[in-house]
Amino acid sequence: MELETEADSTDSSQSLKDNDEDDNNDITEQPQSCDDKPRPYVCTVCDKRFTAKWCLNRHGAVHTGEKWYSCTECEKRFAIKSYLIAHMNAHTSKYKCSECGKCFQDNRALTEHSRIHSGEKPFECEDCGKRFTMAGSLARHSRIHGGKKLYNCHMCGKAFNRSEHLHSHTRIHTGDKPYKCYVCSMTFTECQSLNRHLRVHTGDKPFQCQVCGKAFSESGTLNNHMRVHTGDKP
Repeated sequence: MELETEADSTDSSQSLKDNDEDDNNDITEQPQSCDDKPRPYVCTVCDKRFTAKWCLNRHGAVHTGEKWYSCTECEKRFAIKSYLIAHMNAHTSKYKCSECGKCFQDNRALTEHSRIHSGEKPFECEDCGKRFTMAGSLARHSRIHGGKKLYNCHMCGKAFNRSEHLHSHTRIHTGDKPYKCYVCSMTFTECQSLNRHLRVHTGDKPFQCQVCGKAFSESGTLNNHMRVHTGDKP
């Protein structure tokens, strides 16, 4: 996979509007209207189209999990350079919560965070009345009622209602395992799987039975244990 060249970076800074559009993690194909620029470069994994080859190369990190850009302050890594630049604001205290002191990369993220303290949930589901602090959370929740699964795997056809679930799923086909155990070097396709595995080394058992106090390392094991008390035999 090719990295951005210096010329590409210069060209990209002059086309910020296009960059923002191409950085979108919604990997469904974007229709091309008469007013749109030509998009001759097509992703072979998800068919999303791009106006320039460097945009296509950068988008490829969505599928491979590659993160080329590293923060010098906290070593957090990003697949897209613009995400790193936005992240650096979190270290400059430019957007700082007056309640808890936590810093954020932009004013929108700070505004959304402030609702944790205020308890404000301005976005309400019209179907069930459940409320959310962010519009994106409401949009994802609404798919539960509509049964819509907008993100399709172009390898096996399986559909998902969240783009990040599709991204994780594609690793089944690519064999990519970006999450590595720092104790035994075992690798995993998902962060959650790594977290569960780490409990083997730490002995952590965060799921406790409220009846007898017995603790378990996984929620599923606790659910099975509860049948001892309920007598349920499914």
